[in-house]
Amino acid sequence: MLSANLYGMCGRYATVTDPAVLAAEIDALDETGDGSGAPDTHVPRYNVAPTMAVPVVATGRGVRRIRRMRWGLVPTWAPDISGPPLFNARSETAHEKPAFRESFESRRALIPMDGWFEWASRPDKFGRPVNQPYFLAPDEGRLYMAGVWSHWRHPETREGLFSCAILTTASVGELANVHERMPLIVPPERWGRWLDPAEPTGAELLEPAWDQLSRITVTPVSSRVNSVRNDGPQLLERQDITDAQPEPGEQFTLL
Repeated sequence: MLSANLYGMCGRYATVTDPAVLAAEIDALDETGDGSGAPDTHVPRYNVAPTMAVPVVATGRGVRRIRRMRWGLVPTWAPDISGPPLFNARSETAHEKPAFRESFESRRALIPMDGWFEWASRPDKFGRPVNQPYFLAPDEGRLYMAGVWSHWRHPETREGLFSCAILTTASVGELANVHERMPLIVPPERWGRWLDPAEPTGAELLEPAWDQLSRITVTPVSSRVNSVRNDGPQLLERQDITDAQPEPGEQFTLL
């Protein structure tokens, strides 16, 4: 079994599907534009990191809407947006944590992604431990992860900021070989209930979606994904870095 590393889960993912396609797929209004009425200029992102703006599905005035939000939740009561971004929340305890409790009860969201990255420590061909990145993605289509959202307002200017966090759960099956946690996948038959603030968040809504998990393939990829400066479809190509030769001048020791 691969040992989990110290990278936060889930701290990187890919969202490459046009929001207009997502909106049609999930029967939502596409509100990802700039508010002028012009369509959103979609740029595929293959290496999304916390604090970036990401497409999020939420319910407003009884209608599903997809808009861009900051990945890193800012509670409504926060005095400012400083501090580490709250990009993940444990589904088992979100209902009792001050930062997530209000959103978990009444502002639940779906966060679409084409796949996510995780890292696991493995020995390379020389026996040295390396952090191998993996891309975990469905064999076709995309996934909708459970999330929560918030609308924070600056205490003086009243300028608003929409933000979100992804809910995680204990990994199951083969995914547990990569990391002990995984995003909580919401299958299509639960979309309506998850987004409905009047629906109690019982254990059933927080159960793993086994039919969705069976579609996921785990692919080793390049360590280029480690840097948020790198982006592009090449990050999703298979590459087992444990097979790599040492860099010129690199030394390894028995100590």
